[in-house]
Amino acid sequence: MAAFVTGVATVFLAARQHLWNWPVGMVNVALYAVFFWRARVYADAGLQVVYFGLAAYGWWAWRHGGAGGSPLAVRRAPRRELLTAAALGAAFAATLAVLLSRYTDAAVPAADSALTGASLVAQYLMTRKYVESWPLWVVTDVAYVALWIERGFTLTAVLYAVFTGLALYAWREWRRSLATSGVAA
Repeated sequence: MAAFVTGVATVFLAARQHLWNWPVGMVNVALYAVFFWRARVYADAGLQVVYFGLAAYGWWAWRHGGAGGSPLAVRRAPRRELLTAAALGAAFAATLAVLLSRYTDAAVPAADSALTGASLVAQYLMTRKYVESWPLWVVTDVAYVALWIERGFTLTAVLYAVFTGLALYAWREWRRSLATSGVAA
């Protein structure tokens, strides 16, 4: 339940571009690392450790990652950076799927790996305040809903359905930020 509540709070705060999304998110990912490990969804358990590091980076970047150490503003990702992130995410997912299939008792290695790769890309884009993070989160969260229903984790499926709604909200809000800054949304 604590992971559920902190998860919703984290995404809501990120949608509102509030810096507290990062420390609340750190608590959330620590709780979910334990949950996913017990569920034998190892890639997602490991993903939580990476999220913890990305949260620390995101917290810093949102405060000091802009020009001259200023706070970051919502912006569009450069096409080359998007393509590079997508390629790295896909390569990571493919490698992880092979490793999980061969060396663990992972319950769903292919889906686990694909969603882990997509989540890493989305989280990276969010740390850089790229609006493109949110449509990727929407697609990823919808797929997670299906995964958690299939695995029998109803509360987690509900959480990811809530994440989907929050990601849609965040996408709208971040696009508004782009429009008010004069950047085409």
